Amino acid sequence: MMDMHSRNQYLKLLRERYLKTKSKKEKGQILNEYCQNTGQDRKYVIKKMNFKIKLKEGQRKKRKEYYDGYVRSALAKVWEIFDFPCGQRLKANLTKEMIEKLRKDKELLCSDEVAQKLTEISARTIDEKLKHQKEVLRQLQRKGQSKQRSLLLEKIPIKIHGELNNQEIGNIQIDFVEHCGSSAAGEFVCTIDTTCIASGWEEQEAIMGRGQIPTKVGLDRARSRYPFKWKEIHSDTDKGFVNAHLLKYCQETNLRFSRSRPYKKNDNCYVEQKN
Repeated sequence: MMDMHSRNQYLKLLRERYLKTKSKKEKGQILNEYCQNTGQDRKYVIKKMNFKIKLKEGQRKKRKEYYDGYVRSALAKVWEIFDFPCGQRLKANLTKEMIEKLRKDKELLCSDEVAQKLTEISARTIDEKLKHQKEVLRQLQRKGQSKQRSLLLEKIPIKIHGELNNQEIGNIQIDFVEHCGSSAAGEFVCTIDTTCIASGWEEQEAIMGRGQIPTKVGLDRARSRYPFKWKEIHSDTDKGFVNAHLLKYCQETNLRFSRSRPYKKNDNCYVEQKN
């Protein structure tokens, strides 16, 4: 069977004869010859033979990009607003109500067409469109950060979002909120945010800096205000959480301790990879 390039070359040779002849019988013979050798439909071949524009080798009409630069720019802004989640998590927040609220508060400036496309975009496409922005963010995060000891990381199990028990009361997700403004230079106040995944109960504790000891003390204070017992804490790989002090604290208080996977350079999204 001929490939597309060969069929076009063959069609160009026969087409000149086909257009010059006035005999229907000869035209029919040319069509029969081409259809027999290529296996293409006769009516389709007639249209190609009678097409007024000259055939162009290997040229196809470029498909118009649906999620264009305007959508990519608005998506990057929303991604920043929601603290850089992966495509699956960001997709859950891209509802019509949320997009309209962001536009009303003037945090997101975009047209009605772009706003509609943001509600339609899939999680996979989100990761594809944000690939460049994620690589830039990874490079910025790597600067000035020392490598963590693999022995310590092996003691703290890895869990991704789908593996967390969303029904059990007492499974706590923890994170830092930095109050540094536009510059991260020097020491500044950070808020330790603790949230029960099942109940939504949330407590915050402010500490100065991101030190390991103040972090452990802040978590203990937040834990004391909960109306139920903690069973597990889940953090990212921030050195304020993933350290020997917090591991020992969890062991002494019978708390399960899990962490997110670190990001790899070639990941298309913030779905973490095994060490």
